[in-house]
Amino acid sequence: MSKKYVHTLAEGAEVLEVKELSLSSLEGFTLNRVFAKPTHFKGRDCIEVRYNPDTPFIGEDPPDFIYLPDLDLHNGVIEVDVAGDMAPGAPGLARGFVGVAFRITPDLKHEGIYIRPANGRAEDQIRRNHSCQYYAFPDHPWSRLRKEEPEKYESYVDLELNAWTSLRVEFRDGKARLYVHGNSHPTLVVNDMKMDAARHGWVALWLGTGTLAHFSNLKITRWK
Repeated sequence: MSKKYVHTLAEGAEVLEVKELSLSSLEGFTLNRVFAKPTHFKGRDCIEVRYNPDTPFIGEDPPDFIYLPDLDLHNGVIEVDVAGDMAPGAPGLARGFVGVAFRITPDLKHEGIYIRPANGRAEDQIRRNHSCQYYAFPDHPWSRLRKEEPEKYESYVDLELNAWTSLRVEFRDGKARLYVHGNSHPTLVVNDMKMDAARHGWVALWLGTGTLAHFSNLKITRWK
């Protein structure tokens, strides 16, 4: 977190609030379509979130997450360490999907950025190129974005299943940046987020189909 990030969206932004959570409990979180519990994983206190296979299908990149209903954010930064793995009985399409969602409104519409750890070291180069993803639920899931503007909203980054991975997601108005592993340059650059740039809403820890996820060291910075 002491890195000097380049191409940052923070230039000229005023920091209004910084909130840090160790994620040693579920205090303050609301669960949506998932199972979750505090636990200890690979040397850290953290929250484990598990995909619920009994939830109904409501579209791709659905609101399977735990969110903070008392934290309303328009622009800012979400920093968190994540580890994604396949849950027992996961379908073949599972990739350990794990990330964050933001600007969540009461109808659960939102935007998000996530990683696909199983793709990071795949032998198939095309799969590697799909290691991280931006999406907007419900109208712009990964499949629509990939079909209409291939490669624009996803990118490659070296990843491993079930390994702690640091994510930093910056978003300001209609733009977003993803930084991974503490790198000073962004892995993914999004210059035309698909929802209204004036939106604001809750922040969530997100996971996808067939995922067993762990989250620790959450830091949220609110910008004016």
